[in-house]
Order: sequence, then structure tokens, then C-alpha cells
Amino acid sequence: MFISRLLANDLGGKVFLLLLLAGGVVVPLLNLAVPETSLWHISTYTVTLLGKYLSYALLAVALDLIWGYCGILSLGHGAFFALGGYAMGMYLMRQIGDRGVYGNPELPDFMVFLNWSELPWYWHGFDQFWFAALMVVFVPGALAFAFGWLAFRSRVTGVYFSIISQAMTFALMLAFFRNEMGFGGNNGLTDFKDILGFNLQADATRVALFLASVFAMLVAYLACRYVVNSKLGRVIVAIRDSEDRVRFTGYRVDRYKLWVFVFSAALAGIAGALYVPQVGIINPGEFAPLNSIELVVWVAVGGRGTLYGAAAGAMLVNYAKTYLTAVMPEIWLFALGGLFIAVTILLPGGLVRFIRRRKEVSA
Repeated sequence: MFISRLLANDLGGKVFLLLLLAGGVVVPLLNLAVPETSLWHISTYTVTLLGKYLSYALLAVALDLIWGYCGILSLGHGAFFALGGYAMGMYLMRQIGDRGVYGNPELPDFMVFLNWSELPWYWHGFDQFWFAALMVVFVPGALAFAFGWLAFRSRVTGVYFSIISQAMTFALMLAFFRNEMGFGGNNGLTDFKDILGFNLQADATRVALFLASVFAMLVAYLACRYVVNSKLGRVIVAIRDSEDRVRFTGYRVDRYKLWVFVFSAALAGIAGALYVPQVGIINPGEFAPLNSIELVVWVAVGGRGTLYGAAAGAMLVNYAKTYLTAVMPEIWLFALGGLFIAVTILLPGGLVRFIRRRKEVSA
């Protein structure tokens, strides 16, 4: 009953969630229950790829919540995604124990290689999954709170906010590249073995990670719909349409923007945590400003201000990226730039609104 109210006027969301639930049932069955010789078998590689796409879709929904509904164009959401990924990566590194190249039960291999004598204080606690899961949400949320409090309190908006958010992620990228930071430097964190005691390379574990991505996407979508349908949602939409008018009516605009920004950052951190065990690596390249710009393209292609359109755009663009980087790797960046220009000029509302208009015309 509660879910039906949330999705009462969201036909696209209903279709998206039904497809998501169907995928959560069909994909594991076709991977585990159907023999590899069958035409209907889905390989473990494909399952992992779909799980990665879902983590990207969750990241796109997080950005769409603040950009599509609150009008905050963040070019730094890749930083929150990467921080969540590093928190999970630190847990996975601690699970390796003495199975590393150097056999040190306490220190990760890169610390042994760099002659570190003891584990840094900020690595303590990451041998426990519950602590790592808490940090996945807390660290991106804390950074978003500090950054957003300073920016919104100073009434930094529009392109200025976009620029300083991009500067933030660029600064973090440079910091994490340094070996003395204790996060693996240029190589990052990799060579993971287990998660919660289960072998990360096992087919069943890969399916479990895919199902975790499905569940997280489902919960995050419903949570975002709840926010959008609430009084808070109506206020943030009003802020998007006319911030000064909302401020003059007595609302503390900075507090509303800060709340939704922190919530969005926490979702991005969860997306990063789901991404890392499925891909098997996290390095400073995830902080690159280009990644945050690419994220904006996903949302724009699907249709901002729809949530499900952002998720669909992320999956569609990343599928195209996977295909083109394999077939014609030298043109992918040109294709991405051309896609963004084409959508901006020809489909300013994204694919979702284009399809809606076509249906209205045909009706």
C-alpha cells in the first residue's frame, strides 16, 4: 500500500522497478541453474557487468535527486562515489590477511613494499564489515556536509558551485595519488580475496553482489521517490524553480539544500561500495573530474528530474561504452562528447521526455 502510493503517478518508475525485480530473479537463475552449454545461460562476466551497471544507475539517481529536483549541478559526485569505494576497498584489503604477496597478516602489500612499520590509525576498524559499511555512508556524507554547509551558507549557486565541486574532486584525486596518504597511491587497492568470508571469484558470490545491487537500487529509488513526494520534495522543487522566492517566503533554503545534498552523497557512497567488489579495484582515477562530467551525461541522456530516466541513461550509456571501447576504443571519447552535444541540442529533456512527447502526439 505504501509503495503503491509512492508510485501512484510514476508509470515509468513502476516499469523500471518491475524490470529490476524481473532481472533480480531471471539473471541469477540463468547463471546458476542453466548449464553453460545452453543458449540461455548468462555468464558470470555478464552478471558482474550488470551489477556494475546497477551501481552506476544508483549513482545517477543520486545526482538526479539534487540536479533534476533541486537544481544543484554537482560536478563532484564522483568524489563521493570513490570515497564509498575506498571504504569498501579498505575492508576487502584487511580480509586478505597473510595471503598477500608478502604474507604480512596486518599490513596490506603496498604498505609492506613502502616499508611502513604499522597500520595507520585510520585503517583500524576496517577489519569489521559493519564498521566499513558505516564508513561507506558516513565519510561521503561528512564531506558533503562540510562542503555543502560552506557553499550553501555563502549562497554559492549555479556554475560557481559546479566549478568548486569539480575542484574538490580534483584535489582529492591529487591527494590520493600520493603514496604517503596510505591508500595505495597510483595503483589503489586491489587483489581482493573475500567478502564476509565468501570467495569473491565464486559464481555464487558474484550473483549475491548482483542481488545486493538490485536491492540497493530498489530501496534507493523508493527512498528518493518518498523524498520527492514529501513536503521536503515540494520545497526543493520550488528552490529549483525560484530560489529567491522560496527564501523570501521564510524557508531556510540552505538547510533544505544541505539535507538533500548530504543524502545524495550517501547514496553515491553506497554505489561506490557496491562497485568495488564487483570490479575488483579502486584507484585515484575514480576521482577524475571527467568521471563526474560523464555522470552528468548519463542523467541528461536519460532525462533529469525523473529518477528512472537517470538510471536508464546510466545503463544505456555504459553499455554503449562497453561496446564501443571493445570495437572502436579510439572513438569512445568523441562519441561521448557528441552524445552530450546531441542530447543538449536535440533532446534537452532526455530520452524519457522525448518518448513521452511521441506518445502524446500519437495519442
